Amino acid sequence: AGMSMREVMEQLTEGRAIEYSITFPEGWTSFKIMERVGPNEVLVGDIPAIPLEGAILPNTYSFQRGTTREAFVKLITDAQTRVVKEIWDSRAVDLPLKSPEELVILASIVEKETGLTSEQPEISGVFMRRLQQGMKLQTDPTVIYGIGDQYDGNIRRIHLTTDTPYNTYTRRGLPPTAIALPSESALRSALQPRITGDLFFVATGDADGSHRFSKTYAEHRIAVRAMLERQARERGRP
Repeated sequence: AGMSMREVMEQLTEGRAIEYSITFPEGWTSFKIMERVGPNEVLVGDIPAIPLEGAILPNTYSFQRGTTREAFVKLITDAQTRVVKEIWDSRAVDLPLKSPEELVILASIVEKETGLTSEQPEISGVFMRRLQQGMKLQTDPTVIYGIGDQYDGNIRRIHLTTDTPYNTYTRRGLPPTAIALPSESALRSALQPRITGDLFFVATGDADGSHRFSKTYAEHRIAVRAMLERQARERGRP
């Protein structure tokens, strides 16, 4: 609509096709992405199997009408494969990650722990130190992923104490798979951690979603108490 005859002729003679796009945000799951790919009316063909968790690179992807769903899924998984390989090949040799798959797993946890790109290297640094020292990661997003559809928005003590393959409060090391789609920045942060000596972090409660980092458990308890007191004050506001 609104094109001049000259513009129409140029598009026809140059063979330019109309392109459509789908955006996949960071932190989504593979299942949620396939829920968007399946009903898309521009794509054609059968819906392929859901890719492994973390196997898709969050981004905006362009495609033409008639593209098969299988070809589109290959496009978005190949993009992740290329980025992961490039980042993995540039890794430091002294990090406690044994494979590209472990890189994606750690990056997915970093992605879910903070919405601030600037914090990702420090979050990664905390988890890297914990892995190096044999500490449990104790990260809520892995527990939530293990709960699945039973998660109602609140983590309770029973969730933290009930053992599942994804409960990093009961098991040491990384969970068996990624828990979300990590962004390229999270992937890079997982292999370029900011090691500061911090072993703990908790949300500050600020609107920007930032965290307060601590080197000792005693410092962490003070930070947690401050966060809880702030929440109590805000709940008490008229």
